[in-house]
Amino acid sequence: MQVEKFYYDNKSVKMFAYATMLWGIVGMLAGLLIAVQIYLPAANFDLPFTTFGRVRPVHTNAVIFAFVGNGIFMGVYYSLQRLCKARMFSDVLSKIHFWGWQLIIVLAAVTLLSGYTSGKEYAELEWPIDILITLIWVVFGINMFGTLIKRRESHIYVAIWFYIATWVTVAMLHIVNSFEVPFSFMKSYSFYAGVQDALVQWWYGHNAVAFFLTTPYLGVMYYFLPKAANRPVYSYRLSIIHFWALIFLYIWAGPHHLLYTALPDWAQSLGTVFSVMLIAPSWGGMLNGLFTLRGAWDKVREEPVLKFFVVAVTCYGMSTFEGPMLALKSVNAISHYTDWTVAHVHVGALGWNGFMTFGMLYYLIPKLFNTPLYSKKLATNHFWIGTIGIVLYAIPMYWAGFTQATMWKQFTDDGTLKFQFLETVTHIIPMYITRSIGGAIYLSGALLMIYNLIKTIKAGSFVGDEAAESAALSKVHETHGKQYWHRWIEARPIQMLIISLVAVAIGGIIEMLPTFLIKSNIPTIASVKPYTALELQGRDIYIREGCYLCHSQMIRPFRDEVARYGEYSKAGEFVYDHPFQWGSKRTGPDLARIGGKYPDSWHYNHMWDPRSMSPGSVMPTYTWLFDNKIDTAITPAKIRAMQTLGVPYPEGYDKKANADLAEQAKTIQANLKKDKLDTPADREIVALIAYLQRVGTDIKGQQKTAAAFK
Repeated sequence: MQVEKFYYDNKSVKMFAYATMLWGIVGMLAGLLIAVQIYLPAANFDLPFTTFGRVRPVHTNAVIFAFVGNGIFMGVYYSLQRLCKARMFSDVLSKIHFWGWQLIIVLAAVTLLSGYTSGKEYAELEWPIDILITLIWVVFGINMFGTLIKRRESHIYVAIWFYIATWVTVAMLHIVNSFEVPFSFMKSYSFYAGVQDALVQWWYGHNAVAFFLTTPYLGVMYYFLPKAANRPVYSYRLSIIHFWALIFLYIWAGPHHLLYTALPDWAQSLGTVFSVMLIAPSWGGMLNGLFTLRGAWDKVREEPVLKFFVVAVTCYGMSTFEGPMLALKSVNAISHYTDWTVAHVHVGALGWNGFMTFGMLYYLIPKLFNTPLYSKKLATNHFWIGTIGIVLYAIPMYWAGFTQATMWKQFTDDGTLKFQFLETVTHIIPMYITRSIGGAIYLSGALLMIYNLIKTIKAGSFVGDEAAESAALSKVHETHGKQYWHRWIEARPIQMLIISLVAVAIGGIIEMLPTFLIKSNIPTIASVKPYTALELQGRDIYIREGCYLCHSQMIRPFRDEVARYGEYSKAGEFVYDHPFQWGSKRTGPDLARIGGKYPDSWHYNHMWDPRSMSPGSVMPTYTWLFDNKIDTAITPAKIRAMQTLGVPYPEGYDKKANADLAEQAKTIQANLKKDKLDTPADREIVALIAYLQRVGTDIKGQQKTAAAFK
């Protein structure tokens, strides 16, 4: 048999490992900042680029796409070469991939802090960066599939199945959710509106968790956990069932983020059913990972790498049990819009993704630098510090979530709401403080890891090109005896790519097409009109400042919500909302019926100093809105973009929109002057007031409905 010598590329693995460590600390620091801001408004520093609304998407994007993203590429680039017995397809593409991804991260941080956001969770980046993401993702795909095609190993191991499904599904999700109409170099409006936008967004949002935070990490679990334990995977057949069932079922589950909303009931029910079914493949994967360690528990006690992996897989199991539970309508009625969801997400993020990444780093760095880990004791200490941090983070958030839900829903004996919304905020501040302490402890463990790995790196010698040898390529496709059907697929990566795409596309097509094509799913309401030019400007300011991150605009048909906020929300209300603004958490009250509830002067004072109008409020101040002028130069482009999206502004309205804007602004200026508040009519605060006073006013009769529910 002819044997070929070749070299694995460790340089790209090292670079992704360094980036993982760097962005991990940055993302966690941003998370710690917003954890403090949520109970200490002064931590917003009264600056536009340091407010909760702008830092929070920096935190989520940094943790998901910078920390975990680089961790994915680190794990894939290391394991793929060894599973294929081949160097990566192109060193040049590896470098373009690395530096391109880091450029995306930097651009994301700069633009998000500057207020450039699409307003869609986990997909906030604006259209030029979306295009760059697509290009770099294609580079990654070419490099991965090029490596698979030139591999020296016929069998495609289970880890690679998950890498393939990740690549094709993330590409599909990103492209479909990123359809938008640009109206300037850095701004656009979502192609979808209202109910349709919400469905597409959470089809994307849920599956960003599924196919960016889960499937690639299951792939690296299937490689690194057996390697670290020196044990074979527990069950090959279980891995087949786990893979295909997981990728087929996961894509249907997005609507469970929209239970009791204006989304059609049939779509909500589909989301619930498939979410519950997800328990089986998810736990199949967890058990396959844990059972791989059978007979190796003594090694788990000794090796910190395995400790991290065991807790990571356990947290994966906990999260994937809790997720389907939260998709049950009876449970979701309690959990949604509360901190229960925050606790759930962070058990997965800190436990599953965080600990899996830490374990990979502890495994890889000594191998890359051909030296033992500097200190197993420090790594073990990191494990226990990180575990304590997770517990101190999650338990207060669960407690806060249960407290919020019960306080929101309580009535007095005479049928009135027992608590004002602000009371539910101030009551859980001790839980928020404890959460931030848990986050700080978790961060300190990560810093301890950085120290340990730096010492390891200094003690070793980097092996950039690692020598290896394997049978020649000509031997790769030789087979002997009967082949099972799955072995046929495993030997053909392009066919597996196509079948995976079909498997993940089915659910999205069946859920979304009826919502777009059948008009009865979104009944129109004659009284709902497009926003005026000033209100549209104000809405964009509202989105820019991240107000949707703390306030929802979706009143569910519950007695307490109708009594507190007004008539429940209907699908036809949102047909001109690009993007939708239903929100996913209520740190502040719902704003779906805020229009006309308070005078203009109340909103003016509330934005200048929230505590002057709502003592005890944790909302930041927005003083720059009183200095910034409305960018009227861009008003015509906004109107034309909306017309392109089907919003029925009159033909030629873009040419006179600013005249209407100025007239409405003068009316608000006059209203403020009556209350002894003198402000120029061209300031952003005026536009924001116009938008807030409009929200929900197209739907009448909310007071009568609220009285009926009482």
